[in-house]
Amino acid sequence: MTLADIAAAAGLRTPIRHQLFIDGRFVDAADGQTLATLNPHDNSVIADVAMAGREDVDRAVAAAERAFPVWARMAAADRGRILLKLADLIEANTEELARLETLDTGHPLKDSRALDVPRTAACYRYFGGMADKFQGDVVPVETGFLNYLLREPVGVVGQVVPWNFPLMFTAWKMAPALAAGNTVVLKPAEITPLSTLKIAELMMEAGMPPGVVNIVPGLGHVAGQYIAEHPRIAKVAFTGSTATGRRIVQASAGNLKKVQLELGGKGANIVFDDANLTAAVNGSAWAIFHNQVQACIAGSRLMLQESIADEFLERFATLARSIRLGNPMDSATEMGPLTSALHRDRVLSYVDVAREQGGELIAGGRAPVDEALSRGCYVEPTIVKAKSPQDRIAQEEVFGPFVTVLTFKDEAEAMAIANGTEYGLGSGLWTSHLQRAHRMAREMKAGMVWINSYKRVNPGSPFGGVGQSGYGREMGFDAMREYTQVKSVWVNVDAQIPPWYPR
Repeated sequence: MTLADIAAAAGLRTPIRHQLFIDGRFVDAADGQTLATLNPHDNSVIADVAMAGREDVDRAVAAAERAFPVWARMAAADRGRILLKLADLIEANTEELARLETLDTGHPLKDSRALDVPRTAACYRYFGGMADKFQGDVVPVETGFLNYLLREPVGVVGQVVPWNFPLMFTAWKMAPALAAGNTVVLKPAEITPLSTLKIAELMMEAGMPPGVVNIVPGLGHVAGQYIAEHPRIAKVAFTGSTATGRRIVQASAGNLKKVQLELGGKGANIVFDDANLTAAVNGSAWAIFHNQVQACIAGSRLMLQESIADEFLERFATLARSIRLGNPMDSATEMGPLTSALHRDRVLSYVDVAREQGGELIAGGRAPVDEALSRGCYVEPTIVKAKSPQDRIAQEEVFGPFVTVLTFKDEAEAMAIANGTEYGLGSGLWTSHLQRAHRMAREMKAGMVWINSYKRVNPGSPFGGVGQSGYGREMGFDAMREYTQVKSVWVNVDAQIPPWYPR
């Protein structure tokens, strides 16, 4: 099938972009290298996408450097208008973007329509509106002096986004960087680059000047590594695994560039015996099974107070078994495939790990038997009861539809288990006890805590972790601070300064 045939079969109105985007143009890689991006529903080839090498990254950085002075000096309101126009275009192309994201990642189409695209537009709109509202400060110093602080863009920013939410994470990275006046070289994951390249097309339509944004799909150990170590990139922002985050920090040392990391998680989702069980069962299913659990903030450790554990687990397992797996392009599908066969096999390997350590398989633990799904990257919703909080399935990030169940006696034990991993991204708890809710939120080692809910995000609310979950924050005013540097300016207004060395 041709690209046009594949696009038509997926219900796309426009061609699938499969080249690099450098200096306002779609171009082939310098060495002609490509990589097939696959449909995880059946592992068919969608497109052969250009793979950037070091020469391509250099071209992108050079384009970003040329664009930086004009973009940084542009009136902030004008930068904001371009981002607001982009948000409008994203909404106008909702169906196209949703279908492209679903085709490439396996997200159920209803999720891409209702969540991924609207959240992407909302992010560009939020930072488009913030562009001319992010102000400096005046510091009260001694009489006779004016000391003011300027927030300036850092320069050319390198960004590396993962394959689990490519459309949304591209916005989380680019929107604040652009609003603050930086130019961008962004590497999408090599297996899910298509929606990001479509956004580049919409950016041109919105009036983004050439070179301000450059998109370079490529292999992590080639293009990603070079972005991290590039001597003319002032900052690198990365979302992905903790192991890769450590390598990025090491690579960044060459020019001491700023680093921002959003890494792995092993979220504790705690249900106390005074919780609304119906709400907690449904909320816990959302916490773990949305997007096939390919989310770093997933509530992957389900912690149940002993007195309600059996009832809760029975209801939770019944719900999990009822989730409809299927072709993500089908609007009735509730869970699609994992994004790659390699990742599917990794997730299923943890079923064997659980058995080896005495875990009890409650539900799932296999690929579905449905012949229609046999060629895809599917895994049934899997529930495993761990023998100990120290078991590998309770400590390591599985990143798939696999939830580890633990029980606890009281609040003190719950806190000890919740804080008993190296990660600290998102956590949640379900209780009707107000004082307990605030105590737990205060003491939990996590960048985000949800009370009687889970996985709520908003462009104005900071997103990020502690410990091995990384540092720095996406979204909100904190994100703008991440993409600026402070300059302190002192002005002698009318101070009389006596000579330090009088003669």
